[in-house]
Order: sequence, then C-alpha cells, then structure tokens
Amino acid sequence: MSPQEVSRRQAWVMAARPQTLPAGAAPVIVGVGLAIGFGVLAPLPALAALLGALCIQIGTNFANDYYDAVRGTDTEEREGFTRVTAGGLIAPEEVKRAMYGAFALAIGVGTYLVYVGGAPILLVGLASVLSGLAYTGGPYPFGYYGLGDPFVFVFFGVVAVSGTYYVQAAALTSVEPVPLWLPPDTLPLATIVASLPIAGLSTCILVVNNVRDLETDRQASKRTLAVLLGYTWSRIEFLALVGMAYVIPFVLLADPRFGFGVLLPVLTFPYAVGVSQVVLTETSGEALNPALERVGKLLAGYAVLFAGGLAV
Repeated sequence: MSPQEVSRRQAWVMAARPQTLPAGAAPVIVGVGLAIGFGVLAPLPALAALLGALCIQIGTNFANDYYDAVRGTDTEEREGFTRVTAGGLIAPEEVKRAMYGAFALAIGVGTYLVYVGGAPILLVGLASVLSGLAYTGGPYPFGYYGLGDPFVFVFFGVVAVSGTYYVQAAALTSVEPVPLWLPPDTLPLATIVASLPIAGLSTCILVVNNVRDLETDRQASKRTLAVLLGYTWSRIEFLALVGMAYVIPFVLLADPRFGFGVLLPVLTFPYAVGVSQVVLTETSGEALNPALERVGKLLAGYAVLFAGGLAV
C-alpha cells in the first residue's frame, strides 16, 4: 500500500496496531473477574489499570515501529503488517513523539494507581514503561536478543493480571494511601496462577509475529527468540504456551474457592486448535498475518470467559 493510498488517520491506526490491543485489555479483564470473585471489585482503579495498560501497549507499538525503522530492521522484504515509519506514512519524529506521549499518559494514569497501590505499583509501572522503551530501543534492545517473549509473558501476563487485582484489593483494604509494601491479603497466590494463561496467550501473539518475520529478522541481525530457536522449537513453544492456557483452569478447579465456571475458557479450545494448525504449517505473511489476528481474538475470548468463570 503506497503512502498516497493511506489517510493520516488510517496511518495512525496502523501504527497503534489494534490487532495487538487484546494483549493490553485481556489481563485487566481477568484481574477484574478475580476481584469480583474475591469480593474486592473497585471500578475506578480497574478502569485506571485498563487505560494504563492500553497506553503502554500502544506506546510499545509506536516504539517498535520507530526503532525498527531507524535501525534498518524493517525492509521491503518484511511480510508483516505495514510499518508507518519504514513505509514513509508518518515522519519518524512524529512517531517518536507519539511514543513518548503514550508513555506519558500511562505515567499520568499510573500516578493515581501509585496513590492507591503505593511503592509496589510505582516500581512495576516504571519497569513496564522502561521495558516498553527498551524492547527495541536503547543501547541493548532486548527484543533483539531473544528476550521479547519473557518480557511479554511477565509484563502483559503475570504483572498485568496480578497488578490489576492488587490495586483493587489495596483500594479497599489498605489503611493508608501510598503503602510502602503489599498490604495483607492483597495478592493471593491464585492471582499469579490465574495470570499464566493470559501470559501464555499474549506471548503466542509475539511468537506468531516472530515466526512470520524469522528470515527477514535473521538477515537484519535481529535475534528474536524465533531466530535463535528456529521454526520447529518456536512452534513447540507456541504449543506449550497454548497447552498451559488450557491446563491452568483445571489447576484452579482444585482450589475450593473456585467452581466449575473456571472451565469456561475451555470452550475456546477448538478455535485454538484451528489457529495452531496454521502456525504449525505456515511461514508466509499471507497465512500468518490472519493467524496473528486470530490469536488476538482467541486471547480476548478466553479472557472474557475466564473472567466470567472466576467472578462466579
């Protein structure tokens, strides 16, 4: 698609990559479901967590678009979705300003969450923003050294789900604003366990992205985990992450605090099988771009059903 065929508004939507936004919203949805189930729902902190997560997701997307272009990673051979910086749709400095603007909004929202959740949220929030910048930027962009998958697993899974639950629990149970440490009973182990399926499926989005770009990333010396592992082991990673997502609900069912509702996300398993078949057999952008969007839909559907099951 040439720059003349894309409006400015369309270009900014492309830069934000809406197909990846389930990775920002899904953990918050599950964190809210947990909060309802455990009787600590706090709507305002939950809404702030959602806005902060989406700002970090969009800021990270802008950062990837900008830094991959200026480093020369995005070339004409790349088969992924159009990158606006490398494609000449938006000037690099504008994308860079938008990146900083998105992270600034996340920090602004996070100020309220720090008031509610204290020092733990301050540390997690700063780490999330800095990691979003360092994913493809800075002197050691860890997305270029096989560390992108752990980043997504931790920050868009474990941290995001448990953090969403924590700020709600802290808002209702903390006896003072800006607590210096975790108030009692604000982060039960079950929240960490419940975060694992979301962490796994969020990482699957990146796995599909990196399998699609494996050859061009290798040529550009971008050593993603897919480049380091190759096609076979990257697909094994994908299957392991998907499999974990469907094992964890049965693990939670052993906890007497949960009922059979936690098995609701198993309804998405046939859809997961269909997506997995594509990932296991295809390498082209023509096949994997739709698969990437389908993994995003799988994550969203799984999160909604999981949150509903946790809530009841």
